[in-house]
Formats: sequence, C-alpha cells, structure tokens
Amino acid sequence: MSIEIRRVPVPEALGTPEAAEFEAYAAIGFELERANWGHDHFAETAAELLGLQHNDAHRGRALVAAWEDAVMVGRAALGWERDAGATTVELALGVLPSHRRRGVGSKLLAAAESFTRDLGRSTVVAYSDHPDGGSLPADAPMLRAPDGDAVLPASAPAAGFAASHGYALAQLERVSSLTVSGRTDEFRRALEARTARAAARGYRLVAWTDRTPDGLVDAYAAARERMALDVPAGGVTIDEERWDAERVREHEDEQLDGGTSVLVAAAVTGDGEIAGYTELELPLGRSIVYQYDTLVVGPHRGNGLGMLVKLANLVRLAEAAPERTDVYTWNADENEHMLAINIALGFRRCGLEAAWQRVAEV
Repeated sequence: MSIEIRRVPVPEALGTPEAAEFEAYAAIGFELERANWGHDHFAETAAELLGLQHNDAHRGRALVAAWEDAVMVGRAALGWERDAGATTVELALGVLPSHRRRGVGSKLLAAAESFTRDLGRSTVVAYSDHPDGGSLPADAPMLRAPDGDAVLPASAPAAGFAASHGYALAQLERVSSLTVSGRTDEFRRALEARTARAAARGYRLVAWTDRTPDGLVDAYAAARERMALDVPAGGVTIDEERWDAERVREHEDEQLDGGTSVLVAAAVTGDGEIAGYTELELPLGRSIVYQYDTLVVGPHRGNGLGMLVKLANLVRLAEAAPERTDVYTWNADENEHMLAINIALGFRRCGLEAAWQRVAEV
C-alpha cells in the first residue's frame, strides 16, 4: 500500500474544481464520525471548515490528508494560537476503518509533529472520542487522567496508539446530551426566579444573536480571554488566548461564514463587566445544537450565574429554533460545579473525549 501525506489546499469558494480535495476532507469527517459514534452530529461541513480557514488572523489552522492513489483514507486537523509565546499545537486525526492498523495514522501523526516543529512549538495535544456503551470485565485495566473520576479502558485503540507514540493521558472530558422537547415552560419558570435573584445581587441578563452589541464587545473579549485561563485544565498545557474586539468580530465571522448561528446569554454587572456567559451554536440545516463556552468569571462565582445564563439560552433556543431538540456539551470531568449545573438541567453523559499530550524538544 502506497500512502501519500499532504496538506489540503484551502479554496476561495466551494463548488469549484479547486475545492475538490477540501470537500473530500469534509466528507471523510462525516464517515469517521458515523464509524465512531453511530451518527454524524459532531462532523463539520465543508462550509463550516471554510469559515474557520478564512478567518485565521488569531488562530492558525492546517488540514492534512492521507491518500491511497486518488482516495482519501485519513485526515488530520491542526490548530494553534498565533501569539508569539504559545507553545502548543492541538491535533485531531482519524483513519477510515478499512485502512486502520496499516500505518496510516502513524504517518499522519509524524506529519503533524513535523509541522509542529516547523512552527517552533514543543507540545502536541491530541484528542480522541470514546462513546459510552458496551461492557468490560470488572478487572479490565483502566486509565485515569491527572484530575477527575472518569476512567478510560486501556484497551481503547486510541489509548494504545497514543502510548506507542509517547503520549500520556492528560484530561478526560464528559460528552453529554440533553433533549429539550417539552421543557420550555419548566425552563422559563426557573429562569424567572433566577433572573430576579440575580437582579437583587446587581446583575442583569443580556442576550444577543450572532453579533455582540458594540457596547459589550470589549467586555465580552475580556470574558472570553478568561475562558482559557479559568477552566480546569487537568494535565493539558493550554496557551493563553489574546482577545480584543477585533478577535470577537473575527470569531463571529468564522461562524457566520460557515452557516452557524450563535445564541449568547450573558450576566452583566452594573458597570458593564460580563460576569458570566454561555453560547449555543446552531449549525445550518441540522436539528442539533452545541453548547460550547460557558464561563463565570472568578470573582462572580457563587451567585448562580452559570445556571442563569444556561436557562436563558435554552429558553431562547425554544423560541428561536423549536425544531432543534438535542443539545450537546463538553466539560472537564473535574469541573464539578459546571457538571452539577448540567446534570440538574438534565444532561446525561454519552461519551468521553480524551486529551493526550506529548512534549518534545524542538
């Protein structure tokens, strides 16, 4: 078997001859997700990928593919902060089931690590998804991350692949889902009570769709910058993210260019600081929703703001897109407070995402 590894060119537009490899890269992503999860809810469309690639002033990205003749059989995605002080490259790779255990993944990983060295970065953080299901013997060997209670079977193929290439388990995140059908009135009643409680403590609720109001964009940038610093990191090296109004607008462009609408709910103080926020991403033409960033800034914790903003966005979701019935979210297994909020809302674990880290000399 002859395998060629090469960068995937980024086209100006989709539907052109120049976009063929890029569109194949997106298509294989759907195949990989279905093979792993049994559904493609986490796959990114070509339009979503192009939105990310075209808005990269602050975060660099590269796509790499493995080819057997004219057929793409594996792929890798790399992302990194462009800040001069950053040391990390994040990586996700996958190989079609028909081509696994034939060295394709190792070749993709080698290409990614070479790219990392060329960037002058020392650390690679790679990710793998592990759906819940199946059973193991009670005495089956398990892997534990530095923090949290979750465990991952040592027999998982990704675990063996990671260990054989010098990567250690650095963190486990819970992947959870919530079905929101028929719960709008329940969410609205809870929101009313919590809004009144927050107001008595000096917080007001502000919500927007897609574009941050001009008067809040600097405060939103400040809150987003805290996201990389304040969330539990386990054993993962996380680079600082520099956020300002320009980066907020670029982030909005990458989502809108990819066809994704975003609902944001924020708790705002009397002097205009964003004390907490959450986002719901609504990918075009799908019935699912992603709840990504949720943060309560340190000094404002203990005031119920995490539950407040999540409830606000779930009510808005029911009003804006009642056809979307399932919400997915990701949380570090050691993030007990945020997990408690999600469990109280009805989120249930459906899998784990593992972060594997390797530090090497540049």
